[in-house]
Amino acid sequence: MLMLLPPSEGKASEGDGPPLAELSFPTLAASRKRVVSALVRASKRRDALDVLGLTPGLVGELARNAALREAPTLAAAELYTGVLYDNLGLATLEPEASRRAEESILIFSGLWGVVKITDRIPPYRLSMGVNLPPMGGLAAFWRPRIAKALDPLPGLVVDLRSATYAGAWHPGSRAVAVRVFKDGKVVSHMAKATRGEIARSLLLAGADPATPDELAKHLTDLGYAVDLTPPPRPTRQWTLDVTLR
Repeated sequence: MLMLLPPSEGKASEGDGPPLAELSFPTLAASRKRVVSALVRASKRRDALDVLGLTPGLVGELARNAALREAPTLAAAELYTGVLYDNLGLATLEPEASRRAEESILIFSGLWGVVKITDRIPPYRLSMGVNLPPMGGLAAFWRPRIAKALDPLPGLVVDLRSATYAGAWHPGSRAVAVRVFKDGKVVSHMAKATRGEIARSLLLAGADPATPDELAKHLTDLGYAVDLTPPPRPTRQWTLDVTLR
């Protein structure tokens, strides 16, 4: 089983490890260097905030971006601190569940494409939704490159990404996209928390479903109210709706 996560806007302020070195999925290394170089240049522009879609209150992030190559790093598991990651609680997993997390969790990133939780990266600010000169839309830039790296990986894909990051890889019918509803409506903030809880529950339970039906059964057994829908076309994902009581 693979679990796909988005990054979080909330990040640790600084790392304490050596500068950036080799990351997982080395076939993405050249593309990562291109995006890093483009981000460093964009962060030094007069209109950098507009280019990167940042508010004036985040102007300090520009200096952080500009120093990416020399910045201290930390594990991705420690870097991302948003609601999803708070509820996933990687630091508090039992050893066996932590090992499963290292093997199964893939974090999508506008800057790095995709990383594992053990990869050491510096704090940065770049959304997958940015049109970064000169490559343009980052989801479109990364899509064929990530597909080449991830398509050969086996197993059911549990897609817990937000829409912005889901565009960077389309796993097809072996994937199940998880949506969260309350009172018949899709919820945003609570969806992040619930996706983190679902990922943690699956890791703690040692679940390794091979099919969408097995995933739905695991989550039902864990106390979630779920509704599984087949893909509309053979090349599309399944959908699993989680209804909050």
